[in-house]
Amino acid sequence: MSTENESRRDRYRGALTIADLTYDQLRAQLHKIARENDLLAQTVNVVAARTLKPEESIGNPERKDFPLVKGREVMVEADFAGDKGQAFTDLPGNYSGTLEDVLALPLADNFERAVFVSSLNAVLRHLGCIDCTVHCKDKEPEACAENIVTYVRESFGKPRIAFAGLQPAMVDHLARHYEIRVTDMDPDNLNQVRYGVPIENVAHNRDMIEWGDVIFATGSTLVNNTYHTVIGDRPLVFYGVTVSGIAYLTDCLQYCHCGH
Repeated sequence: MSTENESRRDRYRGALTIADLTYDQLRAQLHKIARENDLLAQTVNVVAARTLKPEESIGNPERKDFPLVKGREVMVEADFAGDKGQAFTDLPGNYSGTLEDVLALPLADNFERAVFVSSLNAVLRHLGCIDCTVHCKDKEPEACAENIVTYVRESFGKPRIAFAGLQPAMVDHLARHYEIRVTDMDPDNLNQVRYGVPIENVAHNRDMIEWGDVIFATGSTLVNNTYHTVIGDRPLVFYGVTVSGIAYLTDCLQYCHCGH
């Protein structure tokens, strides 16, 4: 990569901080990026977000308990000038408008926030700032989960893991090697034991992160507005493609081994 490309790629990196992040800050930063790159005035740059079918977003993995396969969550995809950005949400819908229209959304619910976050991912990909904005498929989610064990060992040693958002394959592999507590929002999972781990209510997030040495949180927390409950004084790693743009802007840790 040339020095010019490296400079452009890092231009907005770390512009915000995750500890005190707000949607208003994100909106203002995206507006700044769009203005500086003449994206608002270019009417050909139309943002179109749509809900993907499970086979489009995750393919046909061997496990059938992924939220995308079960239908508890859906993937919203934004297309900005041919570049794709995705985000998880539990509130599906369809949207089409200019980037200026997206910036005017109230961000009052999980769908509007998913449109915004997926659009942010697509815009930053379009500018060459990030490249992991599309979910992995088929056998890749399992490979990603297998690799997370190595990632944790090399990055954190032998920690107690606080895990916000049940990702079945990751929890399965991590529970074989580490002490782990898991919270989730899916009522079908609450008070159940998955892969030897009791699944707790997200109301326990604060207690869980005080217990853990490192926190892993689904990027969906940035769409469903629960991300503040997983921010503390422990190392925090967001997993998945949803968080790609926000991870770039805040320079926070992201784990997404097989995203595209």
